[in-house]
Order: sequence, then structure tokens, then C-alpha cells
Amino acid sequence: MTKYIFVAGGVISGVGKGVTTASIAKLLQACGFKVTAIKIDPYLNYDAGTLRPTEHGEVWVTDDGGEIDQDLGNYERFLGIDLPKKNCLTSGQIYKTVIDRERKGEYLGETVQFIPHIPEEIKKRIIEASKGYEIAIIEIGGTIGDFENIPFLFAAKRLERDLGKENIIYVLVTYLPIPSHMGEMKTKPTQQAIRMLSESGIFPDFIVCRSKMHVDAVRKKKIETYANIKSEHVISEPDIDTIYRIPLDLAAEKLPEKILAELELEPKKSPDLSQWAELVDRVANPKKAVRVAMVGKYVATGDFSLSDSYISVNESLKHAGAALNCKVQIDWIDAKKLEDKANVAKMLKDFEGIIVPGGFGASGVEGKINAIQYAREHKVPYLGLCYGMQLAVIEFARNICGLAGANTTENEKDTPHPVIDMLESQREILKQSDFGGTMRLGAYVAALRKGTLIADLYKDRMKEDAPKIAALEKDPAQKFRIGKTPTDFAVIERHRHRYEVNPQYIEQIEAKGMLFSGHHVKLDGTKLMEFMELPGHPYFTGTQAHPEFKSGLGRPAPLFYGFVKACCESK
Repeated sequence: MTKYIFVAGGVISGVGKGVTTASIAKLLQACGFKVTAIKIDPYLNYDAGTLRPTEHGEVWVTDDGGEIDQDLGNYERFLGIDLPKKNCLTSGQIYKTVIDRERKGEYLGETVQFIPHIPEEIKKRIIEASKGYEIAIIEIGGTIGDFENIPFLFAAKRLERDLGKENIIYVLVTYLPIPSHMGEMKTKPTQQAIRMLSESGIFPDFIVCRSKMHVDAVRKKKIETYANIKSEHVISEPDIDTIYRIPLDLAAEKLPEKILAELELEPKKSPDLSQWAELVDRVANPKKAVRVAMVGKYVATGDFSLSDSYISVNESLKHAGAALNCKVQIDWIDAKKLEDKANVAKMLKDFEGIIVPGGFGASGVEGKINAIQYAREHKVPYLGLCYGMQLAVIEFARNICGLAGANTTENEKDTPHPVIDMLESQREILKQSDFGGTMRLGAYVAALRKGTLIADLYKDRMKEDAPKIAALEKDPAQKFRIGKTPTDFAVIERHRHRYEVNPQYIEQIEAKGMLFSGHHVKLDGTKLMEFMELPGHPYFTGTQAHPEFKSGLGRPAPLFYGFVKACCESK
């Protein structure tokens, strides 16, 4: 029988439930258990696909095309497994399913109500996502006290009633502030979170205390008294230098052993976190350092900037840096400031590498193109991700191929040279104003050109991906992810975009020296460019995919590894 761990948050959002969930999963996995992680988002959106980054951070993409919460990124990075889109539940999905069933008469005329129908659908989805796993960890988004969380807490309690308390535990992640005018860590917000959780009939088995510093015995005793749990189950999780240290800190507090005892389980093996600890030490204490310019739209909400918008790119650079024992210092460059060519060299001259990440829209595009031209002409290592590859093709078409006015039809419908264009299939979708879940999403197979830099970087990944490609070939529903692509020298990467390199310009662009080193062939025979490189340049690559979604500590994404390596060598 699957055991379930529910993780809820108190006091404020963004307190670290996601990385705590991922860390607990990592530790239990290290004890020999087959573990999965599930995210609940209480918003009424069906998924995260139509949300702005300022609303909910980065949109994470799964192999099967899910556009979901960025916390699944942490789960995958820590666990080293691919999670499906069913591992993210939203209120929108739940309510839509129940209403659709009611419209089809599947409830046979009974009154459809908030209780029991909504919690029952939630419970059903949790059980479905947990099949085949020994332990499932479910993170409930938002905070205790949010009205929209009520059905999910009710569903957790129903699952406890069905399966027995010995198969369910609850973890409350809360924050202990230290008001500057007091200089004392306060437990009252945590006490209030415990009280509000109890209103749903749930009492935490463990309380993970986030704070600026270690939680002392006095504070633990106060929480023990209020929550009526043992002090040993009050776990300190202070601010740290890197999120990858959290599993090590929780292991030091013997949290996995305590959780397994509550679940009446014995560890299957002694956890070995030595390799993880070595990589964490490299992240915290690298032997060398490089500076990388991340050129993009300045993402802000009010007076605050949101680094979460590109969290996977940031983490992928850390993973590559750890593998190379190198700190990657990321400086955010507002692309709009680079639209004035007089600023380009002044703002970029001190960097060892330049990245243009994915994005949408015309804001700052000319500044990004100027940065790409600088990287190409000054032999600065460059990595273009999705939009970053498209803009590199535009820059090359304008300045090397002589195609004046070359552009993407996303920004200029009447461009004389649409080197980046939307496929006709996407045009038909948008005519219906069907924006949700309709881009080229998820895993697609790319055939690589032998003898290229890209092929060399992916030589190990090709071996890893071979069984996954074989599985796709056996699944008729997933055949489109391979299309007619040759699979004997191929890899899988994830996608999220509508526009592609226009096939009509490929021959002309390659004749001038840019090499498209990987492609995907659709079922209708359309050939889509997946990878690009510039021979003779120290490192100038791009991909239509998002390799940041397949990166992890100890298994860096190949393009990021090559990029950071080139930055180190250029320095």
C-alpha cells in the first residue's frame, strides 16, 4: 500500500514548501523507497500555461506536455525522475471534471455538491498519480487559512479515514520571524497556523521551521507545548547558501528516520549522500568563477524583481558549475538598455558568456539581437534558448546572409524575410482563440548530425534517452513526439513554443556558415530545426528546446555544461 505525506504551509507563501517537499522525497528515495511527488495548486486556472511569470513564476513543462507549477521542477531536479502532468492538480481541473461529468449525466441525477464530489475527485487523482510508488508526497499550495485550500485538506482527511492514520502523515512548513525591533524569534505565527490546520481536523506530525537562523530548544519547546507533538518532530530549517543543502540539513536532524517510524516503515538501505554533499560543497565553495550576462526582459512586480521567472535556467547553470567546480555569477541585463548600440560593448565587455533565454513578444528584442551580434563578433560564448535561438538566426540572417529586415512574424507580420514563422497548424489553433495547452509542448525527439559540437555534447544523453525513445515508438498516442525522425542517433528535449525556423531559409542560412545540427521531422514530413551551432566560434549554440527542464545536480544539461566549460576556457 502507498503511504502518503501531505505538506502544507503556514503564515506566508514562498516559505519553502516546494524545496522541503523535494528534499524529503530525496531523503526517502535515498533510503531505498520508490517515491513520487505531487503538487496541488488551488487556483482556478486549468494549468499554468496562460499565467504570466509575475503571477506564478516559471512555467514548468513535463515530458507529456504539461504546463505546470515550477515546484515540479524542484521535484524532478532532486529526485532525478521524469514526472507526468497528472502530478499537478489544480482547482480548475477538479471543478471542470466534476461539471463535465454532471453535464453528461454520469451522476445519474443525484445532487452534485462541493462535499462530497470535489474532495472525492481530488482523492481519486492523488491515488491515480501515486500508483506504482511506495511513498507519495503531496504539497498543498498556498497557506493554511486560504479558503481555496479547504477541499484539499478535506480530501487529505478523507484519505486518512479510508487508509488509516498509520499510512498518512502531515508536515507543516512554517516561518518563524525575527522582528528587527525585538531581536527575538517569534513562534506565535506558527501557533496560529497549527490552530487553523486543526480546524480541518488535521494535526501536524512534523513541523519544519523556516527561519533566518537555527531554531533553539526554547522555541522548539514552545511549539511542542502548543502543537502537542514531540520536540524531536520540530525540525529546524534555517536559511542556507544553496537549496541543495536542505536534504543534508534535514538528514542531520534525522528527519527521514523519524518519518519512516511514523509510517511504520524500515529503511531499505542506509542513505548515502556523499556524492550529493560533494556537489553541494562545489556549489558553495567553487575553485573558480565566471560571470554570465542573462539578457532578457526585466521581470518585475511593483518594486520587486522576480528571479523565479527563469529559475530553471539559473539552476542549470549551477548544475554545470558544480560539475566543473566553478561558480557561475549571473548578472541580469535589461535587453531594452542594449537597444542603443552605444551601450552594448560597455555593458557586455566584462562577461565570459552571454545567454538569451526563452520568452515571448517584441519587448527588448532588438537589444537581445545586439547582444547576440556582440557575442558572435567578439567570440564570447553564447547560448540561445528557444527564443534565444530564433533571435540568433535572425541576427545571422540580417548581418551575414544580407537579408535586410529579417525577423520573426511573431513581432512583424509583414517582415520581408520571415526567417522565423508560425506553422500552419498553429495558425489554425489560434484562429479559434485556443491558447491553453496548444503550443508545441513537452518531449520531442531530435536527430543529431554526426560530427557536430552538439552531437559530441549529447553523446552520453543519447545512450540515456534510447530506452525512452523506444518506449515512445511503442505508444501510438505518443507517436507524434517522434514523427518521422530517425532515432538511431537522437535525443529527447522538452519544448514550449509556437514559432519555428522557417524551412524556406535553412539552405540559404547554412550556405553562409551557420549549422543546424539537429532536427525533428513531423508526421506530415515538415522538418523542424532543433539545434544550431556556429563552427569556428569558441561556443555559439542554440536550441529550439528548453534543456533547462532536464538538468539536475550531478547530471547537468549538456548545452549548459558546454557553455560553462567554454566560459571557463575563455577566461
